[in-house]
Amino acid sequence: MPAAVAAVVLLSAAVGCSSPDATASVVVPSPPAEEAALCQALAKELPDTVAGLERSDPEPGSELTAGWGDGAIVLRCGVPRPEKMSDPKSQGVSANGVRWMLERREGDGPRFTSVYRKTYVEVSLDARYAHDAGPLTDLAGPVERTVPCALEPECE
Repeated sequence: MPAAVAAVVLLSAAVGCSSPDATASVVVPSPPAEEAALCQALAKELPDTVAGLERSDPEPGSELTAGWGDGAIVLRCGVPRPEKMSDPKSQGVSANGVRWMLERREGDGPRFTSVYRKTYVEVSLDARYAHDAGPLTDLAGPVERTVPCALEPECE
């Protein structure tokens, strides 16, 4: 009988920990103060919806992170420069005046990092966006308004 009780307790704990409306969890970047100020300005400009998904920020809460659709779209501002950015064969896209480097992730959707800006803004999309950079169009305006270009001719 004690084994059956233990099994029920474990099952109850597992069910209690899995919530259908759980928010995503991300690592909060720790940029220098000047970049953090740019990220705070960006946070104030971010939209309530992206690609039709409602805002649902990841944990822990921070002005350096934002999310939509319970983790479907996650933005982190002030991230370190990705190593892949040094690869001359890296791919990129442009959305509404902001250029992004594309990183394809095994078993997940793409990750995009802004280029030629005074801080790096990273947008991770889940698998449903494996071939769709559409959410970047909703985020490009706020990035362009709040994160200045670091290399002027490249941002035009």
